[in-house]
This record gives sequence, C-alpha cells and structure tokens, in this order.
Amino acid sequence: MATTAASKIDFAALQQKIVGQFRGLNPNDPATWPLLPRLLACLALMILIVVALWFVWLSNSDAELEGELSKEKALKEDYTKKLGQAINLDALKRQREQVQTYVTQLEKQLPSKAEMDALLSDINQAGLGRSLNFDLFRPGQVNVKEYYAELPIALRVTGRYHDVGAFASDIANLSRIVTLNNLVLTPGREGLLVMEAQAKTFRYLDADEVQKQRKAAPGAKK
Repeated sequence: MATTAASKIDFAALQQKIVGQFRGLNPNDPATWPLLPRLLACLALMILIVVALWFVWLSNSDAELEGELSKEKALKEDYTKKLGQAINLDALKRQREQVQTYVTQLEKQLPSKAEMDALLSDINQAGLGRSLNFDLFRPGQVNVKEYYAELPIALRVTGRYHDVGAFASDIANLSRIVTLNNLVLTPGREGLLVMEAQAKTFRYLDADEVQKQRKAAPGAKK
C-alpha cells in the first residue's frame, strides 16, 4: 500500500513538473523555454513543414497530371485523324490524281513566253472577227509571280451590242486562259456600245525565270 501511494505521489509530482514547464513561456524567446516545450515546438514545426511540402507536392502533381491528360487528349485526336486518313488513303490518292490531272489541263492552257505574241494576235482577231473597232489595245507591264507571269491588257472596243457580247464569249473560249476584268459598258455614237475592260492573260515562266524568282524569294539562300 505504501509503494502504491508513493507511485501515485511520484506520478503527480511528475505531472506537476511537466505542466510547470509550460507556464510563463515567453513566445518571443523560445530559446529560453525548458527542454520539453522546445522539443514539442520543434516537432510541431517539423510536422507543419512536412504538411506544407506535402500539399505543394500534391499541387505540382495535380498540374502535371492535368498536363499529361491534355497531351493524352491531343494524342488521341491526332491518332483518330491519322487513322481516318489511313482508312481513306486510297480515296485520297485518287483525289490527288484527279487534282493533278486538272492542274495539268490548266497548265496546258498557259502559253509560253514565245507564244504570247500569238495569243495577243488571237485576242485582236477575235474583236476584228466581230466587226469591232479597237479604240485601245495596250499591253501593260508583266507581273511575274512565283510560277507564272500575268500580262494585263487595256481594251476599249466599239461595236453593236450583240457583237460586243459575242467578243466576250470568244475571249472566254480561247484555247489559252484570258479573263476580262473591270468591264465598263457605255452607250456610243449611232446606237453602238463601248466596252472598256482589262484583259488578263497568263504564261509559263521558263526555267531561267523560275530560278530567278526562287533566288529573289524572301528567305532564299544566296
């Protein structure tokens, strides 16, 4: 019985001693605290740091996860697109062949540099064949593009209404590409009609001209 009582007294004393270490602590000077409060403060600080790092790591992981999910979505869309192209590859090849054939047909309608004079003569003859009077037929400055050259021609013809319309139709039906732009129709003398327009025709660039254009293009190697 004496031993039990002594233990209770020792435990109570120990408890009082521990509680006493937490009394009168100066929060502005933890270095002066007793050993136990300092250990508990260090433990609490460590737990706080670990928790903070844990949340920072989780937030970074969340951002990384979102990024990977976005990449996954983009890869799935790209895969679906390429799969569709692979399935339709034969049809796409046929379409490509059709487009190439069409482009070749259009290219054949472009005269070469040597054929331009003949084409200008054809335009003039188309007007004379419809009994039109050429008040103006003036080729302009050649505008050289990457693969072709464009030649504008200022036109002003006078004739009967139906003859002017037939001339425009003849121009459209020439074997070479010629377009009529900026058409202006005005009444002329004696019931005739005056048509002013800018005709445009196009020609191939020869090999030397193509090479020159490529060298002159921005970013071309000198």
